[in-house]
Amino acid sequence: GVLRKSLFLLYLRSAKIRKWITQKPELKPHFFHLQRSQESAKMAVLLSHSPACALPRAFARVASHVHCSLFSLSSVCHQHRLHCPHRSKNFSSIGNGFRNLSGANYFEERSTRVAETIRSPGLVAMEYAELNLPHICEEVGHVRIRQHVNPLSSAFSVPAEPPDWNVVFKDPLLPLMVDVGCGSGRFFLWLAKRNSGCTNYLGLEIRKKLVMRANFWVKELDLVNAHFMFANATISFEHLMSSYPGPLVFVSILCPDPHFKKRHHKRRVLQKPLVDSIVNNLTPGGQVFVQSDVLEVAADMRNQFDSIPDMLHIDAINPNFGCDPDGWLLNNPMGIRTEREIHAEHEGSRIYRRMYNKRT
Repeated sequence: GVLRKSLFLLYLRSAKIRKWITQKPELKPHFFHLQRSQESAKMAVLLSHSPACALPRAFARVASHVHCSLFSLSSVCHQHRLHCPHRSKNFSSIGNGFRNLSGANYFEERSTRVAETIRSPGLVAMEYAELNLPHICEEVGHVRIRQHVNPLSSAFSVPAEPPDWNVVFKDPLLPLMVDVGCGSGRFFLWLAKRNSGCTNYLGLEIRKKLVMRANFWVKELDLVNAHFMFANATISFEHLMSSYPGPLVFVSILCPDPHFKKRHHKRRVLQKPLVDSIVNNLTPGGQVFVQSDVLEVAADMRNQFDSIPDMLHIDAINPNFGCDPDGWLLNNPMGIRTEREIHAEHEGSRIYRRMYNKRT
């Protein structure tokens, strides 16, 4: 049934239930241990292949004391964690909700209900289904990362050394597109696969684990026109671009870390030195695409490029690009949304976009 196809992780604190599980030969091969910081050791039970009878009423009552995270069938197939509340009302007190409901029935009902809910990780998988990325490392859950990094720390103060362009790209003379703060890299992987042989794609990311995984995907997809670098773009962009033998035709800065606090604004990726470096290295006719789901951040990026006479907004060159009365692009001109863009729109947020052309 559903229990055979669903993965449940029950974080257990009860010594009694741990002992009960270890005495069950049908469950023993299917459990493992999790260690969480600042918490006692918790045992997690893997029930992906356990029969429904393995969850008696007593087990469900003990579970009323613990936190529960639920993985539905879609999570098992696509490695997407469905974020459920840690504590359900059914676990609020001993016996509450379990007087006439066995543990197996509860979780079967719960997994079915959650599986019917479309979550944003699933939308990301649908958007990038064409890539067919290896399922063994598809989700960030396999690569634990920090959401926000301080680019001003000493660890990121040294400019990255340019790679051997003849090694990372099959043809280093092709026009180059650069994504500053590329995140997982799916956005450029999709573009690189679509435009193989005519454009090179370089992603710059300050979180090293994401870079390592993105380059692994490059190899898995046999792409010869994509590469990702661990670099602080604010201080490395000029050094990298001055060494590239081909023309720089496109730079994107998409949904960068907002760093909301005023004292942290200096941590934002788009600082005056980076803006000047982008404009100086961009070939005439080249484009800069910026977007954010945070109006304050988008307005800051807009103001920086609007102040440069050589940078013209796309609607001044091509009226077919529709803008709202405030000058924000109505649609994404790239043909594919970024992961953050998908998450934000799924949550009902608006995306603020601007695209600039360098004067010829």
